Amino acid sequence: MLKISSQFDAGNIEVVEASSLQNIQLSIRKDQHSDFFQWFYFRVQGGQGEALRMRLVNAGEAAYPDGWDDYKAVASYDRQTWFRVPTVYENGELIIEHTPDQNSIYYAYFAPYSFEQHLDLIAAAQQSWRCEVVDVGSTLDGRDINLLRIAPDESAADHRMNIWITARQHPGETMAEWFVEGVLERLLDEDDALVNWLLERCVFWLVPNMNPDGSVRGHLRTNAAGANLNREWQTPSLEKSPEILFVRDQMMVHGVDLFLDIHGDEALPCNFIAGQAGAPDVTDKILAEEAQFVAELCRVNPDFQMDRGYEPGKFGPETLTVGSFWVGHHFKCPAMTIEMPFKDYDKRPDPVYGWSPERSRKLGASILHPIQDWLATR
Repeated sequence: MLKISSQFDAGNIEVVEASSLQNIQLSIRKDQHSDFFQWFYFRVQGGQGEALRMRLVNAGEAAYPDGWDDYKAVASYDRQTWFRVPTVYENGELIIEHTPDQNSIYYAYFAPYSFEQHLDLIAAAQQSWRCEVVDVGSTLDGRDINLLRIAPDESAADHRMNIWITARQHPGETMAEWFVEGVLERLLDEDDALVNWLLERCVFWLVPNMNPDGSVRGHLRTNAAGANLNREWQTPSLEKSPEILFVRDQMMVHGVDLFLDIHGDEALPCNFIAGQAGAPDVTDKILAEEAQFVAELCRVNPDFQMDRGYEPGKFGPETLTVGSFWVGHHFKCPAMTIEMPFKDYDKRPDPVYGWSPERSRKLGASILHPIQDWLATR
């Protein structure tokens, strides 16, 4: 007996019809109070050894239908290792064809990062004397918004640079929290000479998950109120976007010298950085610092590239509502959005895993090198 379910943390799917193993019709549920949808995550039981043909019938109406071209869904038996499975997009439907080896299997848009994993990440980080967990407020659903302060001590903190890293404003972009996990692991390694050098000069402020409500609800892009948090930075509110309001307040208290906002891009099959080119009042000096940062990351990690990305001016009149642009404009500092693919990185493909949690973590760990380079020039 075949059973399809999604009533778990970050689950998202609706069963339209499952009359046969070759005619499983599914629909992705919209974000609450929003028309955004693309994230899916569901469990199939009872299909061991059977050729399943699962059709996501509303894929053509998703937020970014261009993202389905050359995309392959991920699957896992143990929810630890996620591998790619045969997937095609045709006639407005995303079709996943797979024969599971075990009776219970999970399929998802990208490897999930559950709220329980998030809480475990916070708890593990707190075991280091370098890390202080700061509660900055609560979401609309009552979940904690945690900020991690990474610094060896309080002394001389006033002369250190303040480096901020935020992730998962868009909750379906789970690669962003995998990225932060890689950053955090390295920052807490007391034997890492580069980290020790950085912490003599910097305080790191990390928000691993800016949107816990959307994450648990299985949203692609919005919070519990249906707000796209990365369009709320200019005028956040308690009623609509408390997540941004509380984090922004902390930035006002402590200051920002460098800001990195971590995301995932549905369409482009590569990693890239979007800086402040095209933003109002940005200086040539800041643009040069951002360009040097991008070049250094490209040098130290072959999974990063500089040839493709967003065109300057992409966000038009919304520019200063976007996190990196608002922070850069307000604090007059380099502020960049790092984007990773839901697809594989096409220049360095991995046919089994594609772009994966592990590669996201490694890219996160390597971000400390361009931060060092940036500091050395100041």
